[in-house]
Amino acid sequence: MANICNVCVLPMELCICQEIAKEQQRAVITTARRRYGKIVTIVEGIDDTAIDINKLAKTLKAKCAAGGTVKGRTIELQGEHKKKAAEVLKNNGYQVDVR
Repeated sequence: MANICNVCVLPMELCICQEIAKEQQRAVITTARRRYGKIVTIVEGIDDTAIDINKLAKTLKAKCAAGGTVKGRTIELQGEHKKKAAEVLKNNGYQVDVR
């Protein structure tokens, strides 16, 4: 017997909860200056628990060729990566707001 998702009532192989969550989220991308003048790109606004934030951070870090971390529901990338991060998020189905 297949496992069934409690939210969308589909088998786990066909679960669409993460796709629905992506469409409802608006990712906000900003930059901040940290110690010693270093620039950090910050991705916020992805609050739904159906989205695996660690997997998304890993994808962003790989595509931007940068280091980074996850703090709560915020992703921080080392360096100026607004355009590249916005492109990656749009390709993955998120709505993006670059500030």
